[in-house]
Amino acid sequence: MYEDVANRGEKLSTVKSAVAQYGILLMMLALAAGLWRLQVLGATNFRELAEQNRIRKVPILAARGKLFDRENRLIVDNYPSVSCFLVREQNKNIDADLPMIAQGLHLDLEQLRATLRHYRLSPGYQPVPIKQDITADEQAFIEAHRNELPELETIDEERRLYPRDGFAAHLVGYVGEVSEDDLNKPRYAYYQPGDVVGKAGVEETYDQILRGEDGSRDVIVDSHGREVGVLGTQHAKPGHDLKLTIDLDLQREAEVALGDANGAVVVMDPRNGEILALVSHPNFDPNAFAVRIHRDEWNALITDPRHPLMNKAIQDQLAPGSTFKIIMSAAGLQEGVAQDMRVNCVGGGSFYGRFFHCDKHHGVLAIQQAIPLSCDTFFYTLAQRLGIDTIARYATSFGLSQKTGIDLPNEMSGVMPSTQWEMKNFHQKYYAGNTISVGIGQGETQVTPIQLLRALSGIASNGHFVRPHLVAETELPPDFYHAVLDSFPGSGDRTVPLDTDTWMTITDGMAAATTTGTAAASHIEGVDFAGKTGTAQVVGGGDTHVKGGERTPNSWFVGMVPRRNPELSIVVLQEHGDWGANSAHIAQAIVTTYVNKQRRRENNVLQKAGENKPVEVGAVWSAPAPADGGRVPQVSILKPGRDLSVHTAEADSLHSGHFPVDPPAKDEIRPSGAKARSDVAALNGTTKVVPFQNVDPQRRRREGLH
Repeated sequence: MYEDVANRGEKLSTVKSAVAQYGILLMMLALAAGLWRLQVLGATNFRELAEQNRIRKVPILAARGKLFDRENRLIVDNYPSVSCFLVREQNKNIDADLPMIAQGLHLDLEQLRATLRHYRLSPGYQPVPIKQDITADEQAFIEAHRNELPELETIDEERRLYPRDGFAAHLVGYVGEVSEDDLNKPRYAYYQPGDVVGKAGVEETYDQILRGEDGSRDVIVDSHGREVGVLGTQHAKPGHDLKLTIDLDLQREAEVALGDANGAVVVMDPRNGEILALVSHPNFDPNAFAVRIHRDEWNALITDPRHPLMNKAIQDQLAPGSTFKIIMSAAGLQEGVAQDMRVNCVGGGSFYGRFFHCDKHHGVLAIQQAIPLSCDTFFYTLAQRLGIDTIARYATSFGLSQKTGIDLPNEMSGVMPSTQWEMKNFHQKYYAGNTISVGIGQGETQVTPIQLLRALSGIASNGHFVRPHLVAETELPPDFYHAVLDSFPGSGDRTVPLDTDTWMTITDGMAAATTTGTAAASHIEGVDFAGKTGTAQVVGGGDTHVKGGERTPNSWFVGMVPRRNPELSIVVLQEHGDWGANSAHIAQAIVTTYVNKQRRRENNVLQKAGENKPVEVGAVWSAPAPADGGRVPQVSILKPGRDLSVHTAEADSLHSGHFPVDPPAKDEIRPSGAKARSDVAALNGTTKVVPFQNVDPQRRRREGLH
């Protein structure tokens, strides 16, 4: 009995031993699997994590491409700057350091905390920009507190430097930190919080070309985050420079001519659509955005009733006034209605039971007089005969109610009323009486300055309409150029056939407007300057002409040089500027600057390559006395290109002069030294020639040489 008990106890201990053995085996297998996962499968990942504990990747920000005008004159530059970043992984208790950081860097503590909350979801190793363009004393503060504030880092970068006083602000645009809304757009899919991007104008449109590619520097840091060595550097690739179509001389003149008036000026080459100047007033200072703009400054800009951030050249949608009469004339002549019209203007006319006023009693006149004198009564009558849908058909064919496709963001399309437009927007029938107001560019008609410029320039160019642009196709990679066209759709390049008589009548009428018509005071003697004024009443306005008042009409002028197939066209808008003739004076100043520049260029033409023109040479020589003891001739050129003037000098004396020498042909090498001097001697019959620069200075004074 006792033996059975002993055997049973021995049997149980054997089971327990087996369980223990298998348990140990399983534990060893688990440990082995863990070691395999850590040391083999996860080796690469943990090696990278270990490297990050001692190696920090410091970004090297790429310099943004510069902007130049059409003559390679600098418009937008960069300047060296230092920015401060905060690396959260360097300190686990950053909140405790924030008051000290805010005080040392002259930051608002609440704004600093808001910045960190903005980046709360980003990785801890990602630097958080807290202040840009720090001063020398702020840099000294960071260096002096390296041990206490290891989370602070500085980065050298190139910051944007724009022209002063908002010069060309709306066409150039500005740069700023990418926003959260931007990051949700497909265009900014590859951007990171803190990246600087173009926010308006050329800076926004061509940001991809201008921004470049950032680099980085791998540095070794100690346990306190201090840099102790450099492992390697990946250099940044600066952005590409960009040459604009802008002419700085015309841009400067347009800015000055518009002055303090609210409005816009656009100057264009209607042959190819190149924008030569683009001004919008009031403007803003893009340099305020180059470093993070203060909240108060931003609020002042967005609440200003004059809308300084609006690019009025492409966004201001206003009634075109009498400038629309050029489009009316084209429609009337093309339809065969206006050629034989004779209208008796008695200060207005009655249409659909209502009297519509004209500013003067013009008497009986045809379209040849109606265009330069801008007779409302004539165009009231023409509008009634054409009807709103015919007017709208021609206006839209000339590009109204459509974007032009200019390579600037946020262009507006304007409004051209029609029966279909009325039904679509107001679900009602179009009233024929409204057509009368549309005939003189009033009513629901709205255009932007760039639209109006393109339309009237195209009519003056015999139906050749172009897409306005600020960067020529040749300046861009082909793929990017086509991407710009897709991103900025519009009426673009188009040809609308016009009868020769239509073209001649309209352009002659616009030329007469600047000689005997409404813009006669802006006539430029000797220049084929044509144009059309416009005075457009504002909503709620009345018969008041107090310039600058809220009820004062808007002043328009569209002009071109010469009248047919122009090489320069210009639109001027002055909000509440009163009569259109006031805007014509601004255009006159800009056209004068353009013509004078062209004349200086034509009179200062550089020698063409391969052209063999005589070269003016200066030399000194001695001449022997003639056999008769008389005087010898001395040659002197007064000015290049003038005839030689000959006078006499004493024999056996030193002479000097300037004379032309034919340059060698392309395949001829002209000998120098003795042979060259013998050529000069042969010209004057002298025996010795000495280069002027080799003559002793005292001898020059003694001999009276100059």
